[in-house]
Amino acid sequence: MSIDSLRRSATATVSGLPQGFWWLWLSTLVNRTGAFVLTFLSLYLTVELGHSAWFAGLVVALHGLGGIAGSPLGGTLTDRWGRRPTMVTMHLAAAACAAALAVVTSAWAIATVVLLMGVAMQAVRPSINATIADMVPAHDVRRAYALNYWALNLGFAIASIGGGAAIFLGYRTLFVVDAIATTLCAVIVFLRLPETRPEARLDTQGEPVVEDKVSMLTVLRDAPFRTLVLLNLFVCLVFTAPWIGLPLTMADQGLSPSAYGAVIAVNGIVIVGFQLLVNKLTDKRSPVVLLSLSSLLFAVGTGATALAGSPVAFAATVVVWTIGEMIHVPTNAAATARLAPEHARGRYQGVMGMSWAVAGFVAPIGAGAIVGGPGPDVLWAVTFAIGCLAAVGYSLRLRKALADDTAGDGVGARDGDEQVGAAEIPEIASAAGIAGAPETTVAAEITGTAEGSAGSEGFDEQGGADAPAAGKSAVSA
Repeated sequence: MSIDSLRRSATATVSGLPQGFWWLWLSTLVNRTGAFVLTFLSLYLTVELGHSAWFAGLVVALHGLGGIAGSPLGGTLTDRWGRRPTMVTMHLAAAACAAALAVVTSAWAIATVVLLMGVAMQAVRPSINATIADMVPAHDVRRAYALNYWALNLGFAIASIGGGAAIFLGYRTLFVVDAIATTLCAVIVFLRLPETRPEARLDTQGEPVVEDKVSMLTVLRDAPFRTLVLLNLFVCLVFTAPWIGLPLTMADQGLSPSAYGAVIAVNGIVIVGFQLLVNKLTDKRSPVVLLSLSSLLFAVGTGATALAGSPVAFAATVVVWTIGEMIHVPTNAAATARLAPEHARGRYQGVMGMSWAVAGFVAPIGAGAIVGGPGPDVLWAVTFAIGCLAAVGYSLRLRKALADDTAGDGVGARDGDEQVGAAEIPEIASAAGIAGAPETTVAAEITGTAEGSAGSEGFDEQGGADAPAAGKSAVSA
């Protein structure tokens, strides 16, 4: 492929989107460029304040717990209050928390601030995703989500490099910079981004149409969307596992923390360098095919980790599941927007965000427990099985709901579609040839919390393995 063709592809990828989207894109870039708190939080707690690695892991988990509450809260506020005020308020709340971390030192105060920060950071995401769905034409929504995700990872890469170079200034200085960047993000949204919440539809007599009330319970009763959330949770568990399991696996093979740093950096390099190309290659493809493909890439990439024995081999596995990440994240966001009624986009995005938050809370505990118990090979076998399960689930259960000619317009329009619940998981697992995998995985992840903490602690003392996991989970949600 020539330079000119690459340039034309890049131009086509970024052209044709409304101006408001690019202000939102800029706010995302600014926000993530200053995202130092989660990246360096575990190092700050252990190195600067002298807390144990166990406490550092607990605090990071509290951030994920806050996100579980923040996501539905943000979704409700997005629909009731509006996209713009929700974004501004939650960005300012996250900025206040970042600034507070530069001041507080007691264990209880730090834990409380990080919990509230998790609420605020996750609460803003439904409003961002709903805004993109509001302002971008339907045929460009997936591309817009991919571009916003690219900005998010570009900012995260800059923050990681900048934070490492500026660490001599002190962790508290980095937290203050985080607060300033997040405040600037709120200012950009307030000054340049219009409110996009759809106005009430009018009937033929010009009277407002009374929309069906949509509560969180209503969203959960939407069968195709509930299936999408469940399968995304499976993928999120697989995606989150390497951020804890990979450093522990490499340490178990005698590789240094610096080797892990170089391997995991491949994730950001691949996304920043190739997201636009992936967008071009996957544009106009079936969402079911893309979701199934991304699940298989996650399965193969994480499963192959059990076979790796050198930094180069580990880096190759990261490349595989990173390609899955680049395909899955924008496609899943676009599918969520497609299944949501216009007046309930915030709530739908909020429920979907909960799947990311739950995985961010459960997967680190489960991965640590499995590595510290049965061993790393079992962890990667489980992630392979769950990824395959998700791929089969997308193919069997969402083909009708996400078909190009049957794009649902609201909750009621899809009441007759196929649905999947807890009772149907074994059926999907059986089709994948891995019956019993989800139950085994869940049991392994819910039990043995103390064991998981102990499993993570040994590596944290060498390099603070929780920092990349925390930062990336925040990015991906």
